[in-house]
Amino acid sequence: GEVLAVDPIGVDDNFFELGGHSLLATRVVTRIRTVLDTDLPLATLFDQPTIRLLAAALDDVEPAAVAPPIVPVGRDAPLPLSYAQQRLWFLHQLAPASLDYTIAMPIDLSIELDVDALRAALGALVERHEVLRTRLVAGADGVPYQVIDPASGVELPVIDLASEADPAAAAARLMTAETNIPIDIEAGPLFRATLYRIAPDRHRLLLLMHHVVTDDWSAEIMQRELGVLYAGEVLPPLPVQYADFAVWQREWLSGAVLDGQLSYWRERLSGAPVLELPTDRPRPAVRSSAGDVVEFEVPAEVVAGLHRVAGAAGATMFMTLLSVYMLALSRYSGQDDIVVGTPIANRNRAETEGLIGFFVNTLALRVDLSGDPAFKELLGRVRQVALEAFRHQDVPFEQLVDELVTERDRSRTPLFQALFNYVDATAQDGDEAQDGSGLALADAVVAKFDLRLVLAEHGGRLMGGVVYATALFDRSTVQRLVGHVLELLAGVAEGGARRLSALPLLSASEQAELVRWNETGMAVPAVGGVHELVGGSDAVAVSAGGVELTYAGLQDRSNRLAHVLRAVGVGAESVVGVAVGPGVDAAVLIVAVWKAGGAYVPLDAGLPAARLVDMLGQARVSV
Repeated sequence: GEVLAVDPIGVDDNFFELGGHSLLATRVVTRIRTVLDTDLPLATLFDQPTIRLLAAALDDVEPAAVAPPIVPVGRDAPLPLSYAQQRLWFLHQLAPASLDYTIAMPIDLSIELDVDALRAALGALVERHEVLRTRLVAGADGVPYQVIDPASGVELPVIDLASEADPAAAAARLMTAETNIPIDIEAGPLFRATLYRIAPDRHRLLLLMHHVVTDDWSAEIMQRELGVLYAGEVLPPLPVQYADFAVWQREWLSGAVLDGQLSYWRERLSGAPVLELPTDRPRPAVRSSAGDVVEFEVPAEVVAGLHRVAGAAGATMFMTLLSVYMLALSRYSGQDDIVVGTPIANRNRAETEGLIGFFVNTLALRVDLSGDPAFKELLGRVRQVALEAFRHQDVPFEQLVDELVTERDRSRTPLFQALFNYVDATAQDGDEAQDGSGLALADAVVAKFDLRLVLAEHGGRLMGGVVYATALFDRSTVQRLVGHVLELLAGVAEGGARRLSALPLLSASEQAELVRWNETGMAVPAVGGVHELVGGSDAVAVSAGGVELTYAGLQDRSNRLAHVLRAVGVGAESVVGVAVGPGVDAAVLIVAVWKAGGAYVPLDAGLPAARLVDMLGQARVSV
């Protein structure tokens, strides 16, 4: 009742039918551990989702070692970074000016605002949560540690834009500019605030933080506590701070505990394949984080059908939507063995539920789609894999990478190349709390993976977005992918009994196009081959600088030049040096060299002189 905020609850009411999901189930398990000193597997609550069934299951739970509580530690010695912080600290050393891990949190305030009270509330929040006044500094030995600065209030610049022609647009521009200023995690501050006054009763508060001190769960705590503090109320002291968690994590997640969790992941991810999606461009040697996003909405009737399918399988919407995403990736790649990453809140300790900090972890979920199972069977496989992964969620992702990735490939992200996020906004917290590392106000979208599907549900509406790497994909390609995902979702919503191969991927217009492309009743032109159709065509073949050349013209000019080249000895394997600027002539030369049997090598003025001389020396002729 406390977790679901539902009262009363009958002993035979189903947890998931009352609004429960994976994250809330984790909170129930956490409270059971705290009250009964019993480490209940999360899967038990999924299998026994009523109080009556859960009570009976608790009698059969084998005693297991329960992790020690998180307790305050002294501040008289260097405080270690958490494992998650350590990874981002390392990435910061490689790219200190990167904006990839800047968190922008804009808050609209449509009230007659007391600026002094807001400034005091921000100061009280930073005083209450040490992590917001923490810097990550390397010691003399190169090992980073946490430096907690004393509480000294928060600067809150107020920018009055009420006299601007469009105050909201002016605020948006200034907020974007502010967001694009890098945060130095060693010099600090890692938390800063700016207030934009749009009208007497309308303000926009921008909070900027580095990801090493916050995540999406933290953002909810921050907004809730700011409201309480602004109202002048006093919050009870926190039993522990983020630095205490970091010390506890380092001490507990070691030895036999760490080995036990790592052994699961070693077995689970051994030999995991690379996701080979068809791309619009060759993969660059070093991946780029430049990205874009295609947004969409799932029809309400499809959302209702997906809920029915999830309920019938004893699964959550997170698991159901992840299953559809994996199916889409399988169809696109032609692979049956799919690994997808997903962020998880990693707040499975009662002491961490009320803390601001960087707790979120990433899980690599590997699912076998082989055998053309019915969708409900695939959903069962995903459910089992997800529950097992939740049980072993404590191993930091960066340690998995160190343990499992022997050869680093800078062109891809390690372990998986596609990410999945689902947020149940109806229940305020996400099914698996998201990593919050996107730049809500930045000039450009950050793509940390080849593809990232984000879905958020609120009030029966399911909104989505696919973030993609622009170095790999065109927008039109991702728009087509979104259309295919929507088709799969609609097919699954009709019921989970259909086999994967029977679920539709193409839209009605695409299916009609396939039929048209495969019509065999068309008359065949009376020509000897496709080259005859092209060679005599009056269609434009080349257009450059305002000059156009038809296929017939290109054929004629390239033929004449090819005869000249053959006459001077150009043939197969010959190298021909061609000096020509961009334009129609370049196309003629390229085609002529090919027709003569030569290999075309352009004389790039940017090449070293020695290389140019070497290439010219090999040339049979230069044009």
